[in-house]
Amino acid sequence: MVSRVIIIGAGEAGRMIAREIAAHPETELEVVGFLDDDAGLHGKTIEAVPVLGSSDRLRAETDRRRVDEAIIAVPSESRDFIRRVIILCRDAGVAFKIVPGLIEIIRGSVSLDQVREVHPEDLLGRETVEFDEAAIASKLAGRRVMVTGAGGSIGGEICRQLGRFALGELQLFGRGENQIYEIEEQLRRAYPDLEIRSIICDIRDSDGLMHAFDRARPEFVYHAAAHKHVHYMEAFPEEAVKNNIFGTANIIKVCREAGARRLVMLSTDKAVNPRGVMGATKRLAEYLMLGSANASNDLRLATVRFGNVLGSRGSVVPLFMRQIRAGGPVTVSDPAATRFFMTLKEACMLVVQASVMAQGGEVFILRMGTPIKIMEMARDLITMHGLRPELDVPIEITGLREGEKLHEDLVVDGERLEDSSHAHIRTARPELPDDWELSSVMERLNDLVRTGDGDGIRRFLDSIIPDARLERH
Repeated sequence: MVSRVIIIGAGEAGRMIAREIAAHPETELEVVGFLDDDAGLHGKTIEAVPVLGSSDRLRAETDRRRVDEAIIAVPSESRDFIRRVIILCRDAGVAFKIVPGLIEIIRGSVSLDQVREVHPEDLLGRETVEFDEAAIASKLAGRRVMVTGAGGSIGGEICRQLGRFALGELQLFGRGENQIYEIEEQLRRAYPDLEIRSIICDIRDSDGLMHAFDRARPEFVYHAAAHKHVHYMEAFPEEAVKNNIFGTANIIKVCREAGARRLVMLSTDKAVNPRGVMGATKRLAEYLMLGSANASNDLRLATVRFGNVLGSRGSVVPLFMRQIRAGGPVTVSDPAATRFFMTLKEACMLVVQASVMAQGGEVFILRMGTPIKIMEMARDLITMHGLRPELDVPIEITGLREGEKLHEDLVVDGERLEDSSHAHIRTARPELPDDWELSSVMERLNDLVRTGDGDGIRRFLDSIIPDARLERH
């Protein structure tokens, strides 16, 4: 049975889709018209298809022409436009899909098999960032590359992205054997020629690390292993210190001793003006990286600061998706709360790109556009599912949890922010606090961890990080 299609957007993307459908009658699709908000196109015929009017006519034309499906073909439009069109499709009772982004259009590579369901990243309001894969491939060819925390959502995706390059060996490092097993199986199916070494070890185990690195001898190390759940780290500050601070110090030490060439650590916007233990421990880990970079000759160390990563475990978006599918409520901390968002692929490729660009001591930051209100993201995701916020799916305001901020920042006051060789990546040049003395800091933290003094950890982190304001418990 032929499915009757209306294309929203009569620009190059829409025209490519119309041509594809016309060239492939076996798809059993029939384009009945375009809708486009450019009044100059109304009444014209493009690719033998009439332009029926603006997008607001979707419901009328759906009824009149018995439309089964709408294809949204406006990849350069804003998230507000995408949201509005999805609402129009929902109200018209018509199924909807979307074409890829503008980069694919420019390359002329849009085809029918790329038309897909609307994803959360389509609501970012910006094009997803492309990276210099030729430079990455050249730098990583034949190298032994390790990912710590390889069983996590971000670590696993870094591994999947790295599998596309001609590595000498990909080393999967993690303490959770089940997660490492799963990512190894995925990679072996996807990249049967890739040399893979799995390493079960804990970054807090300095002796185990030494033996593992002595055997594996990684050249590039991407340090993704960390505790990242804000509310858990508020409850267990000792664990945050052991994993995020001591674990990072151990990784730096064994990278240097094993002759690694590059080390990139994953940090977070929560490390800027930290209000909770998790952010403060990641900020201190940034200090460790910076201090070691200043003292290093052969090993280049760099840090990447993330925003909220779409699709990663612990991110607000997968939580919202689960809540929507369960019928709600969708829980939002505060109606005014905002976050920077990046896709999982962007986050992982930023880490890999940073390893290629690093000179030592930089913090790499992706241009993520303006921060998005969490409330708007929740409403958009509900709409994306063809449902109505508040009516079909309730939204519940829960209040900020301990350690959470209303708004996140990407740059510390006083950091020198510079452009890089990549148009969408900036670098910050942080400075260590006055009177920073690593050995005394680590010794004091070790004493506090050993005695289980969580409040003491908070007070000490608050005292040594200039812009910290940790909540008292």
